[in-house]
Amino acid sequence: MYKKIETQSFLAMLVLVSVAFFWVLKPFFGPIFWAVAIAVIFAPIQNWLHKKMPGRSNINALLTLTLCLVIVVIPVIFTVSSVVAQIADFYRMVESNQVDLSKYMQKVQDAFPELQSLLARFGVDFESIKQSAASAVMATGKFVAQHSLSIGQNAFGFALGTGVMLYVAFFFLRDGDQIVELLYRALPLGDAREHLLFTKFAEVTRATVKGNLVVAIVQGFIGGVAFAALGVGGALLWGVVMAVASMLPAIGASLIWVPVSIYLFATGAHIKGTILVVVGAVGIGLIDNILRPILVGRDTKLPDYLVLLSTLGGLVLFGINGFVVGPLIAALFIAFWGIFIREFQEMGSTEV
Repeated sequence: MYKKIETQSFLAMLVLVSVAFFWVLKPFFGPIFWAVAIAVIFAPIQNWLHKKMPGRSNINALLTLTLCLVIVVIPVIFTVSSVVAQIADFYRMVESNQVDLSKYMQKVQDAFPELQSLLARFGVDFESIKQSAASAVMATGKFVAQHSLSIGQNAFGFALGTGVMLYVAFFFLRDGDQIVELLYRALPLGDAREHLLFTKFAEVTRATVKGNLVVAIVQGFIGGVAFAALGVGGALLWGVVMAVASMLPAIGASLIWVPVSIYLFATGAHIKGTILVVVGAVGIGLIDNILRPILVGRDTKLPDYLVLLSTLGGLVLFGINGFVVGPLIAALFIAFWGIFIREFQEMGSTEV
């Protein structure tokens, strides 16, 4: 009896200490999560270096992390900072009346009068759409302009998060095998289940990050080049915005190129508008419909609709981290229920 009380007390304290530990780490959830993602994605390179230079775990991890820093971290930081600066400049131009958003909206209204009557049939007022769109643009620009200043003022926090991510990623790369082995021993799920779940975690993380990044880069590049070739201002900005929007499967990049194509038609640039529609529907659209299922859906073994819903839900709940966390949770959900159904059926058939 006393032994049972000791065991229950220990397990209660174990849960309490574990919850407290994760609560302490909560402010660094983002950096730690991306450190895990880096370790998972770049694990093949780390393993290759380990075969070429055995016994040099520190050097191999440092080389792998340097490669990640050069091809991923630095370009992302540079691109994001450039886009934030352009959005802030655009907001200042709108605020100082150098750019009149209502004038652009009025051109669309004048060019498509039938659109206004069509919307009126459904009880939608075009003027309210104009005001909402202008307010949304102003609110976005104001938010970015204000936070671009705060980002500069909070550079220490950003640098700390990036430093934590890289520091933790180094140890995950170096000691990844030992950490996984320790988890195998610690988790009371059964080795076969743990192997399946860890494999699924690695597959989904690798496929989601790599797949979404590849799709985003390709779509953003095509869209940016098309905008630049058609003389649309801020091609770099819109290319990056399309890349970010492409994280939303099926509807992402079209949120940018469709309104621009409508504006081109409204201003009489029918050839440019047609070219942009063709590039958007054929080039950008086919990439999303063909490349994303190959890179994301096939490796995660998730249906396209589940990838879309889990990505949207993840973005709402977890912010930018959600485009990986959402599909990851969905894949683990499928894996857990797959294990339960398979083992429950086996138990039921054995009892019968």
